[in-house]
Amino acid sequence: MKTAILTTAFLMTLLQSYTVFSQGKRKPASAGRQEFIEVEKNVRLHITDLGEGQPIVLIHGWPLNNAMYEYQYQYLVEKGFRVIGISLRGFGKSDKPYGRYDFDVFSDDIKVVLEKLEIENAVLGGFSMGGAVVLHYVTKYNSAHISKLALFAAAAPSWVQRPSYPYGLTEEGAASFVQLTRTDRPQVLENFDKAFAATENGISEGMSAWLKGINMEASPYAATQSIKALAGLDLRPELAKIKVPVVIFHGVKDKLCDFVLAEQLQAGIKDSYLVKFENSGHALFIEEMDKFNTELEKFAKM
Repeated sequence: MKTAILTTAFLMTLLQSYTVFSQGKRKPASAGRQEFIEVEKNVRLHITDLGEGQPIVLIHGWPLNNAMYEYQYQYLVEKGFRVIGISLRGFGKSDKPYGRYDFDVFSDDIKVVLEKLEIENAVLGGFSMGGAVVLHYVTKYNSAHISKLALFAAAAPSWVQRPSYPYGLTEEGAASFVQLTRTDRPQVLENFDKAFAATENGISEGMSAWLKGINMEASPYAATQSIKALAGLDLRPELAKIKVPVVIFHGVKDKLCDFVLAEQLQAGIKDSYLVKFENSGHALFIEEMDKFNTELEKFAKM
């Protein structure tokens, strides 16, 4: 009996030694990059960080998150870029604290992420509400950490009509939209789904279901507060401050952010250029995916 116990103990010791030795010799498969970055105490943002080379940083629209760029990530990595998607606080897998959800906060958070990742000379891109976010970031921080700006179906320079600016939603329309986010979020997302593409069935049922799933990950409170902040944002006075190269992607048939917004951006940003997506609505990154990806690659390499 004693011999059997000693034999068992010896075999267990050998097995443990082998396991420790094997683990110690294994070469890590991970590149060691962070998936979450703390931007302030108890607030972490979810990051997708793939590839090597020139950095491209992408900011999502409302109420999406960085998962929306699934079909850009792999393309850009294969073309030799490091691509980083940031989910803003309140969206996706990022933390959803009670507090402010405005464009100063979003810009401050982006600044912390770029500092912690030691990113320089990046192409910064933003879609829809994210387009307004990146415009605000560039003007607030004088283009810190970035060398180029890309705007995709941007809800800017103003998403809402103002004196001498008859474009976008009326104030009443924006207020009704904000109220609907408080009372019937599924209806908001259903309306978005119908208007997202150039035609009601412009994207596949699978793509539509995928986008709805991403949208439902947003904090309802963050979704309401951020869209309310967007309605109050007027970036027209800031456009002249932009000194980096700018490209504007916009669907000609966009029903959520009319194409005239892209024309207003081009008129206000010196030396910017406009890429028209003739067959797209708001979902240009899906509807004309190949063109979107190749035009973004071309701009990054200019």
